[in-house]
Amino acid sequence: MKKIILIGIFLALPIIVLNSCNTSSAKSIAMESPNKDSYITIDTSKIPNDKFGESVRYGKELMLRTSYYIGPNGINGKYLGNKMNCTNCHQDAGTKPYSLNLMSSHDNYPQYRGRENKVLTLAERINNCIMRPHSGKPLPLDGKEMVAFLSYFKWISTFVPKDSLFKGAKNMEIFFPDVAASSARGKVLFTENCVRCHGEDGQGQYNADKSGYTYPPLWGKYGYQPGSSMHRIIKQAQWLKGNMPYDKVAIGKPHLTDAQALDIAAYVNDDAIHTRPNPKTFDYPNEMSKPIDYAHGPFGDTFTEQQHKYGPYKPIIAYWKKNNLKAVY
Repeated sequence: MKKIILIGIFLALPIIVLNSCNTSSAKSIAMESPNKDSYITIDTSKIPNDKFGESVRYGKELMLRTSYYIGPNGINGKYLGNKMNCTNCHQDAGTKPYSLNLMSSHDNYPQYRGRENKVLTLAERINNCIMRPHSGKPLPLDGKEMVAFLSYFKWISTFVPKDSLFKGAKNMEIFFPDVAASSARGKVLFTENCVRCHGEDGQGQYNADKSGYTYPPLWGKYGYQPGSSMHRIIKQAQWLKGNMPYDKVAIGKPHLTDAQALDIAAYVNDDAIHTRPNPKTFDYPNEMSKPIDYAHGPFGDTFTEQQHKYGPYKPIIAYWKKNNLKAVY
């Protein structure tokens, strides 16, 4: 993966674990057009020159330089527990296809979230990411930063269709092999593809002034928590398939195979060899709402924690389908 960058996290405002580079300052950002045949260009020069526009611009800056503004040494507040940036997972400030894209997030909330087993507002979902991938404390709901995030998401939502998904709105689909994902195979692939940016110790690289990460940590004290979406192997593998290695993948044209992406995610998320902050914070109180790759029981089926984490996933999906239930992942 040569430049994996995990989790910035909104860990999935629909989210983390990785990201190629954590910046995208260009005025235009490519996105799929409503006709699904070409890419929309988001021209940031069209942000209004008024108070709302100021909030939109600050929201984009927060996506790109989260730690600089609200990290442990943030100039506008100290809300994060680490120096990762939202764009480490939601690349290009949340607008890149197949990269935990956030362009429809303003339209999609409030929505039910299985992690909390309740309907969340978008502001609550933002704080979910601040607290988990970033190991931080919630932003005030009426504060400048929260309003800026919401303003930015509202503005980018104007570029996407309202009645259908656009190409790249979701992470890439994974087709599951018949065998479990392997941390041992993943370690070899990690060495081949990821070490040069994230290091053998997986701790990433700071940017020039050390205000944030160019390549974020993938585990350890300053990595994302177990409750983060990127700690789920299927979720991370989908992200890896669409985005890594950064210098070999093109939009919609993966370099890694599905099996390779699953194996790398298995290695990165192997809790037997990698530590994480707050490892006892488990979520999903409703067992019927747990994603099938969430590794902590109880479950609404008969499979072990080991199989839920690493697979093989086909038997789990078949079980849920046989019982007229939808497997979530």
